[in-house]
Amino acid sequence: MPEVVYLPSAGKREQTKVQNRKAILDAAREVFGEMGYDTATVRDIIRRTGLAAGTFYNYFRSKDEVYVALSQAGARRFAPLLKEMRLASANWEQFVRAAIMAYFGFLADEHESWLARRPPGESHPHVQGATPEMTAVFDEVRAAIVSEISRGGPAVDPDYLAAACIAIAREVGEKMLQRRPIDTRGAADFAVTLVMNGIGGLPKSGH
Repeated sequence: MPEVVYLPSAGKREQTKVQNRKAILDAAREVFGEMGYDTATVRDIIRRTGLAAGTFYNYFRSKDEVYVALSQAGARRFAPLLKEMRLASANWEQFVRAAIMAYFGFLADEHESWLARRPPGESHPHVQGATPEMTAVFDEVRAAIVSEISRGGPAVDPDYLAAACIAIAREVGEKMLQRRPIDTRGAADFAVTLVMNGIGGLPKSGH
């Protein structure tokens, strides 16, 4: 009697594909953040997943493709959050608060997701570079700042202002994540005050 070979159902195969892709993206997010994009290699990502090298290449051809996938996912998650908070902003200061609150909310959610993936007791790795999601968030915030400046915001360099807002928010956000409970509003109050007072002393720009 011939041996009966049971193949996994289509549903099971799809579930495995989703899990493998997620494992690759989760690993890449951590590797890019810890090592920086330029230093990180596909081998580093594969090693973090525990999957076979061939499995990785079933989903992505290079680390560039992984980076793009993460960036797009970050933008998809963040853009609606930022848009919703911007619509409720009647002036520049309210917009800055909305943008930073949106960023802190995104950061807190990412942190909780990271905690859920990490083994118990493992410390937060030292971050060497921005994750693809954070780069995408910067681009979203910069675009929003340019838009707000064109609508009557301060006439300052949008690149520098976006960089300053993100730098302040990122550093304050790191401290925010170390406190329990996480106080996004208190952190935002501090960051917004720092940004708004700093803008008042800037020379106007032709950008």
